[in-house]
Amino acid sequence: QIELVESGGGSVQAGGSLRLSCRASGFVFSSANMGWFRQAPGKDREGIAAISRGGGEKWYPDSWQGQFTISRDNAKNTLYLQLNNLTPEDSSTYYCAASKGPWLGSPVALMTTTYDYWGQGTQVTVSS
Repeated sequence: QIELVESGGGSVQAGGSLRLSCRASGFVFSSANMGWFRQAPGKDREGIAAISRGGGEKWYPDSWQGQFTISRDNAKNTLYLQLNNLTPEDSSTYYCAASKGPWLGSPVALMTTTYDYWGQGTQVTVSS
């Protein structure tokens, strides 16, 4: 059974940091391209970071200003997202996702339709 389980969310004040984790099981983690998405109430789910199977390629949206950093540890079957300098606008549910397909880079790597499996999400709330 394929499973993605996110953790590390919580409540922080503006300017704070969080490190999200996504533990994968039920498939060969090192064979999957991975992504992080977020969705705020009433808004579409948006891609915020993607990483290739081996971790050598990473993609972020054009609006990225260094506030997110994606990484992975294939030996631990775990995907990470470091969130820095958080603002209230970053409050969302954060999801990790896995893709069996080839690595195509941006913008495909940041599209929800690229991904085959999804976690249940972890909530991040940033207060001002």
